[in-house]
This record gives sequence, structure tokens and C-alpha cells, in this order.
Amino acid sequence: MGWTPEQQRDFIANDLGPALEENGFGDVKIMILDDQRIFLPYWADKVLSNSTAAKYVSGIAIHWYEDPFIPILALDSTHDKFPDKFIFGTEACIEPIIDKRDTVALGDWSRAERYAKDILQDLQHWVTGWTDWNMALDMQGGPNWVSNFVDSPVIVNKEKGEFYKQPMFYAMGHFSKFVPPGSVRVAMEAVSGDDKDLSCVTFLREKQTLAIVCSNFGDAKIDVSFKVDDIQGYLFYSLPPHSIATFICNYIP
Repeated sequence: MGWTPEQQRDFIANDLGPALEENGFGDVKIMILDDQRIFLPYWADKVLSNSTAAKYVSGIAIHWYEDPFIPILALDSTHDKFPDKFIFGTEACIEPIIDKRDTVALGDWSRAERYAKDILQDLQHWVTGWTDWNMALDMQGGPNWVSNFVDSPVIVNKEKGEFYKQPMFYAMGHFSKFVPPGSVRVAMEAVSGDDKDLSCVTFLREKQTLAIVCSNFGDAKIDVSFKVDDIQGYLFYSLPPHSIATFICNYIP
């Protein structure tokens, strides 16, 4: 099953949108695309140029599988064209066809880094959420009716009555725990240094607190400092190699 953007546009405008509205489900949020960002902004242009379809659409859904090969500017240009439509990551997982290693790799930190890198990059470029494809899988990476076995943040060992929280689980936790719904991303300005192995994002949370999530993807430590505001001054930290860290601090506007 597949769509062209024109088919999706017409289905939303003529069938799905009116049907939801007429049956009391007008508050259901419709997301278009639900595929790789290589189709952006082209897909959004085709669907949202129709004013009838556009009024029913709330957001644009993207997958992560081709992210390493597609410029992040696709997200920026899409947001610039359609700032009233959110962009949401709806599917991500570690596939052996891409990773070229064991389907389930218990304790593999590199897979946590892949998650962190992609989440950080998405959040820095207008994406408002990021979804793992699986809550939990078995030791084979299933069950899956077409044998499409993949890795997961939580692996269940049915034979031993155990489950294992993978490094990917903790990578996601830096965002799911410390960046709650309603948080707003705020700009960060680098005043010195240009370390390609460092990636950070900052959010203003409820009760005037900031959450700063950073990751060091390199083999050497990185010393960082953040100027929070003129009253509190600076926050200093040395990020170990291949690490993820979250900083929570008060913000005084």
C-alpha cells in the first residue's frame, strides 16, 4: 500500500477530514507523509497547497531511517513554509539491514548514541516529538509476522522471566523524563569553540526551569560552559567521551 501526495491530499480533503468532522471527531490530529524526510518539503507542498486538505491537517510525520543521508535543511525549509504545522517523528528503530550487526545487541552503547544524535538533531530543527517503533521486544527482536526483527530499548527474556533496559532506553530518558510536554525549545548561542562531537539542546520548562541536554560523541572529553543568565552566571561541566548529560537549572527572566 502506498500514497502519492496527490492521493493523500484528495483523500484528506474529500473523505477523511469531512468524515471525522461529521462524526464528532474533528479534534483528531491528522499528520501527513509518515515517511522519510527526503520527501520534504515536496510532499507538504502538494498536500497543503489545497486549502481544504490543509484545514484538516495538524502536522507532518517523519521516519528516521534515511536521516544520515538526507540534509537536515529539509526540516527547516518545511517549517519555514508551514510554521502552523508541527513536525513529529513517528517511527525509529535499529534495523540490522542498516546497522550490519546483531539484531539485538544487549548493552550496545553505540546504538544509544545513534538515538541521542538523531533526537538532538530533530529537536534542534523544529521536530516536536520522537517515537520509538517498539515498547519492548523479545530476545530475537520480535515477534514480527514478516520476520522483520529489530532491536529495542527494552528486551524481554521470556525464558528467564527477565527484562533488560538497554542503553537506548536511558538515551531516550534524557528527553522523556527531563523535557515534559509543554516545554519550549529556546535558542542556544555558541560564543566560542566549534566542536563537531558536541550536540546540545535547551528547553524552557514549567516553573521557569531550563533543561539542557548535551551529548559528546567523540573520543575525548569536552569542557563546556553555559551562561544561564546575568544573575546566576555560568554552569561548567566536563563531558566524558561518548556520554549524554542533562542539566536542570532555574531560569530568572
